[in-house]
Amino acid sequence: MIILAGVPGAGKSMQGRLLADEKGYAWISTGEILRVLVTGKRRHEMQEGKLLSDAEMIRMIDKVLDLIDLNEEFVLDGFPRTIKQADWLMDQVSMGRFKVSAVFHLISDQKEITRRLQSRGRKDDTIEAIKTRFDEYENVTLPILKDYKKHGINVYDIDGSQSPQQVHKQITDCL
Repeated sequence: MIILAGVPGAGKSMQGRLLADEKGYAWISTGEILRVLVTGKRRHEMQEGKLLSDAEMIRMIDKVLDLIDLNEEFVLDGFPRTIKQADWLMDQVSMGRFKVSAVFHLISDQKEITRRLQSRGRKDDTIEAIKTRFDEYENVTLPILKDYKKHGINVYDIDGSQSPQQVHKQITDCL
């Protein structure tokens, strides 16, 4: 499994699609899945930039993982986002369900992220929602990268502000 980490708008989905297309990997994008499956009040909260609970996210990912061949390489985009989710994922690795080949951390500053997200024109990309997602990323998701390193997982910091082709080249060079 290749994990793509980064603040929303850093280019995880773009890179996930590129890797999946080029290498023939399955691509699991939590953002895409959530936009398709989450409805009602939870969808409204998502559009405000709030994350789903750990239990909801883990249950969803667990079901999606049951749909693919875990013996083949695949790309996981946007999960885990919290320590509890990362702990669940590492438990799955410890049990031999799958292994983590690499983590690519796409880094970009808040100004660039805001520009990107506002330019895509989605309803949930308001200034307030973007700030909430950026703050949650810095406070909740970034500590997970240290945890990966403690588990001996290769974490590669990639400058996500480059062109998609440059980012993709750096990722594939590391693989």
